Amino acid sequence: MKKIIVGITGASGSVYAIDLLEKLHQLPQVEIHLVVSPWAKENIKLESQYSLADITKLADVVYNIRDMGAAIASGSFKTGGMVIVPASMKTVAALSIGYTDNLITRAADVVLKEQRKLIIVPRETPLSAIHLENLTKLARLGVHVIPPVPAFYNHPQTIQDLITHQSMKILDSLGLDHHFGHRWKGE
Repeated sequence: MKKIIVGITGASGSVYAIDLLEKLHQLPQVEIHLVVSPWAKENIKLESQYSLADITKLADVVYNIRDMGAAIASGSFKTGGMVIVPASMKTVAALSIGYTDNLITRAADVVLKEQRKLIIVPRETPLSAIHLENLTKLARLGVHVIPPVPAFYNHPQTIQDLITHQSMKILDSLGLDHHFGHRWKGE
């Protein structure tokens, strides 16, 4: 069983997190550990038809963002990686300087120090030079930065097609076998 941490922060784009959780939930080889920030909870209400209870049902373990004694706050708790989706610029900034004031940033800091897979899905536009510097610093540390940039080679017909493609890219980066999304097959 591969333990995957999912952190949802307060940037717009909670639909990406929900879709990823739904797809991870369908993979029997994955155990989902979830942390949701207070602003993420608000965005879930604003941006989706889901309740927090609907989302937490998709996870195997749910943590309070203030629980700094949680299993995922320790390097001795082995995981297969972590995804922060969407990743607010506040969270990106905190990660780039090692500021761990909540369980999402602490768990990500642990993943970094243990040299495990950390994926962030930054959701902001336009990006300032500060945002770009923070993202570049994290990329140089080995963080996979996978912004939600749509692909059109697969001829998406719906918004869900675009969201599924994003989840496919994240699942691929985690090294998980899955059947979601349409891949490029050549010309």
